[in-house]
Amino acid sequence: MKIANGRVVALEYRLHLGDGQVIDQSAPGQPLAYLHGHKQIVPGLEGALDGLGAGESKQVVVSPDQGYGNHNPEGVRTVPRSMLPQGFTPQVGQTLMAQTEDGNIPLRIQTVNPDSVVVDLNHPLAGKTLHFDVTVREVRDATQEELTHGHVHGPGGAHE
Repeated sequence: MKIANGRVVALEYRLHLGDGQVIDQSAPGQPLAYLHGHKQIVPGLEGALDGLGAGESKQVVVSPDQGYGNHNPEGVRTVPRSMLPQGFTPQVGQTLMAQTEDGNIPLRIQTVNPDSVVVDLNHPLAGKTLHFDVTVREVRDATQEELTHGHVHGPGGAHE
């Protein structure tokens, strides 16, 4: 069976930024399971997997516009320290969650100043070219329940 929209795919993956240093990967023996065609992985990787079958491997390079988007300078903001939680000591690299009308968004602290902090709302991989090494472990038809819910049930899925 080949990867196509509406099928459940289980894959092992390694992600690096072109230097070979792995920044993310599936756990050994625990492939990532997702519902193909439902935007659960970055578009550039999903499109490159179309038509592969179980046991096949592929190296995929994904440009920022097909990954986590380009880095948007408007996403870098200066926030008064008075807006941070009381008693919180900000440190460079920390991530805070901010509540907005559209839900929670992560804010990564870039700089700590005496009266403010500089935060970045962009995804940490925005603007980066992604290099994936993937091996397809399983391809199966999604159940009607998985299609209705929009995610995989069972091992490797969002709701095990």
